[in-house]
Amino acid sequence: MTHVLNIVWNPSEGIDLGFFVIRFYSLMFVIAFGLGWYIMKNIFDRENESIEKLDSLFVWTVLATLLGARLGHVLFYDWEYFRNHLLEIFLPFRFTPSFEFTGYQGLASHGAAISIIVAMYFYSKKVLKRPLLWILDRVVIAVASGAIFVRLGNFFNSEIVGKKTDSIFGIQFIRDQFSPREAVSLTNISNPTEAYHAIANNPQYSMLLDQVPLKHPAQLYESFCYVFVFALLLFLYWKTDTRLKSGYLFGLFLVALWTIRFIVEYVKESQGGFESSLGLFSTGQWLSIPFILIGLYFIFTAEKPIKL
Repeated sequence: MTHVLNIVWNPSEGIDLGFFVIRFYSLMFVIAFGLGWYIMKNIFDRENESIEKLDSLFVWTVLATLLGARLGHVLFYDWEYFRNHLLEIFLPFRFTPSFEFTGYQGLASHGAAISIIVAMYFYSKKVLKRPLLWILDRVVIAVASGAIFVRLGNFFNSEIVGKKTDSIFGIQFIRDQFSPREAVSLTNISNPTEAYHAIANNPQYSMLLDQVPLKHPAQLYESFCYVFVFALLLFLYWKTDTRLKSGYLFGLFLVALWTIRFIVEYVKESQGGFESSLGLFSTGQWLSIPFILIGLYFIFTAEKPIKL
């Protein structure tokens, strides 16, 4: 199977240090949070806020992101399964049909967004002592930068892939097509990593590679678009007086980011959830609509004093 870009996506799991493997997915999260801290440090310096408050913001944001993203996936996308496996919501193990380490598979950005907003409400009241919209207008700049790297992490993990395509952007996601057990079974190679490598590179397994369809790299589409959302918010904050319009940057972030998400969903494979019962749109699109509407509200009322 050939196509213009000829990309067979089968990256290593991470950087092997011998005694420890730094997984690319985890590394992208570290970069996202680290860059977010740096961005907010510069903002806090400009606004004459203390570093102690920034450290608290970092902790609140990290915990809210991870907890919210996990619960968002459970509630929005896979409740039918997790309601009968409650321990697996917070434990990185599967107990049936056999005990298996799974990691935390499933993080939903809509859940993270809701959780961050809630966390910022309490942070603004208990720590910052400023209006909620003040911190939301600024933290969304860091969140937009983080979204870029989270989607890159999804790309490294071959997850949230797009639908089949014949376009020049199509990529063969081997790890999406074959589970580790399937790769081992089909190649008779006991190590899953080596089995994947054989499918991707050994002519002996070309028949298996031919079974891997071209799919849209939806993660890269989102990541690329989020660069522009981040750049726009950063420019408006640093180079204009937009930051003085309470709620405007927050609203712009909601509209821009979730509109991109809504559009990219058209080329994504279904992630499950409640779309089958509602129809018309995917679960991700239905969840994006309220954020877009809320964002429009804040944009059009930004010059008015708003109390939440």
